[in-house]
Amino acid sequence: MTSKNRDLRHLHEFDAERLITLGRAVIETETAAIAALAPRIDAEFARACRFLLNCQGRTVVLGMGKSGHIGGKIAATLASTGTPAFFVHPGEASHGDLGMITPDDVVLALSNSGETDEIVALLPVIKRLGVPLIAMTGKPRSTLAQAADVSLDISVDKEACPLGLAPTSSTTATLAMGDAVAIALLEAREFSAEDFALSHPGGTLGRRLLLHVSNIMHTGDEMPVVTETTTLREALLEMTRKGLGTTAVVDADNRVAGVFTDGDLRRTLDAGIDVRSAPIAEVMTRQCKTTRAEALAVEALSLMEDHKINALLVVDDQQKLIGVLNMHDLLRSGVV
Repeated sequence: MTSKNRDLRHLHEFDAERLITLGRAVIETETAAIAALAPRIDAEFARACRFLLNCQGRTVVLGMGKSGHIGGKIAATLASTGTPAFFVHPGEASHGDLGMITPDDVVLALSNSGETDEIVALLPVIKRLGVPLIAMTGKPRSTLAQAADVSLDISVDKEACPLGLAPTSSTTATLAMGDAVAIALLEAREFSAEDFALSHPGGTLGRRLLLHVSNIMHTGDEMPVVTETTTLREALLEMTRKGLGTTAVVDADNRVAGVFTDGDLRRTLDAGIDVRSAPIAEVMTRQCKTTRAEALAVEALSLMEDHKINALLVVDDQQKLIGVLNMHDLLRSGVV
């Protein structure tokens, strides 16, 4: 029997229940590792946060191997939550990238063993620069921990890997500690959802918090609008030309008097009203919902959902019509 066949037979022996048991064991082990961190959110944690809050420059995150991958994520989380940060590969740092660190920065170094050669080699230079050094390590007595101004203990009882070799629980614990630091700083800086959106303009949250009605509403000749003296037939022609499924109805001063929608048309037909001769003023909805141009698009969406309507008229301070917005506009803009 070939080695490949033996491997396949071995894989078949792992039935669904066995695989589920193994997967759950990993989750349980890593859950315990994270839970063990809670008592370590203490005075040392607060000191680390204070260094970062007082930093006039940026947080420079260092880490090798799997710790490097976690470090990149921690740097990204810090940067997106109000703490300027970036990741530097320790191997590249020894060949010029250390010049990225300025005296105004803080260094956050990650190493489970605390003895990672590439990081230990940088410690004398970091000390000469005089920048604060925060360590995240699983060995409180390691070289890195001893050299740091603050050392955060991310040690774990065991890795989730049954061989005890692949970084699993330790990287999860490091990531959780990094998140704890980032969110503590976010709260301390009073970093708001609007601030978050400014650093994520291309994301869903950015669109929801930065996009205003004025950015997507129809204006000018694109607006379907008729006057109170218009016949229903003429109003229907205006709705067809503009293709928004609605038309605004305004008075002589361009103030909104009402709205006529596809739903109003169905109710009109059910009532047997002659669409060719009826005046729009008799069949329009007078108490219609409106919004303002400066309102967030997400607020307009909420208004539509609450009142089960598909369009809104946009008015100014004098209730004069300045725009029309419908659900399709919100869908195209990515707000929905």
